Amino acid sequence: MHIGIFTDSYLPYTSGVVRSIVTFTNELRNLGHQVSIFAPSYGKCRPEKDIYRFRSLKAPTFKEFALAIPVAPALPRALRELRIDLIHVHSPFLMGQLGARMARQLGLPLVATYHTLYEEYVHYFPLAPRLMRKAVRHYTVSFCNRCQLVITPTEVITAYLQENGVKVPVVSIPTGIELDRFQNLDPTWLRRYLQLPPEEVMLLHVGRLGKEKNITFILQAFALVHQQVPHTRLVLVGSGPLKETLQSQARSLGINQAVTFAGSFPFEQMPAVYTGADLFIFASVTETQGLVIAEAKAAGLPVVAVKAYGVEEMVVNGKDGFLTPLDINAFSACVLQLVKDLSLRRRMGEQARHNAAGLAAAAMARRLEAQYQVLLR
Repeated sequence: MHIGIFTDSYLPYTSGVVRSIVTFTNELRNLGHQVSIFAPSYGKCRPEKDIYRFRSLKAPTFKEFALAIPVAPALPRALRELRIDLIHVHSPFLMGQLGARMARQLGLPLVATYHTLYEEYVHYFPLAPRLMRKAVRHYTVSFCNRCQLVITPTEVITAYLQENGVKVPVVSIPTGIELDRFQNLDPTWLRRYLQLPPEEVMLLHVGRLGKEKNITFILQAFALVHQQVPHTRLVLVGSGPLKETLQSQARSLGINQAVTFAGSFPFEQMPAVYTGADLFIFASVTETQGLVIAEAKAAGLPVVAVKAYGVEEMVVNGKDGFLTPLDINAFSACVLQLVKDLSLRRRMGEQARHNAAGLAAAAMARRLEAQYQVLLR
């Protein structure tokens, strides 16, 4: 089959959505299917096989993000010539709306993946947040009901959509992990790259430096940890609009010398980044899955995370990490337990690696393939 993917974000931009698209695309191609991707351009992009770029504008609140201009009068003819069998959209907005129009116009099945709890991002639109939250929820539910199938990454998000009025079939298929990328890595590479001493216990966070990732909470919790165990370091991997604010917070907490803002890393280096840390910490309460948690586990890291939405399906509490309430003292206590107990850290890390094998990318792609085949019968 030939799948047309419409997305509001794609490489070279990095995010959980992009990782999901890349992973499923690779695995679907391995299964013998053709995948064409319709995405924004990010400056001057070289011609890429099976990737079709749309002119775009820089997002006003985050310059690294591109807003596609979803205008292409010749697109219906191009899709017919490509012999697209099914359209899968990864956003209900610009490119997602374009994909939905093309599916309707060409009589093709329409699938949507619900990656993001969009109403939790209304802080980027400061006017009337309560009204905006309700409007965004209504909009996304209405968009889902235009599809023949909605994919979610976790069962809790499936239930969330159904409780909020999605009537079409909703199926949970997590984004899988390419497990072979996490084999035979150098655990010293990250410390050498960042020029950090080997004796420090490294706590890793991977995610956009935005309000929705709740990194202010992470910094406050780490301040308590560092106070008790001075040979600890927090490494924040990612970029975003709150970088300067978070750096200022670290200074005010007196931990700026123990916090490394490492910036973003290329996709190819991320397995080595995870492998170089001692444990992974995460406090976002807006995740539909929390793919970075699964990646950290694949690298053998125990996880401490706030229990919320999709994250609670990514951590087996007490086995491969800890799930805590949104409470700084409870969170820091679990982190301290792992920091102080090397044998517990190793035991949970091995269990994390074992549990991550259940999210093998090839298996997740076969589940998605089966759903596509049902729609095309």
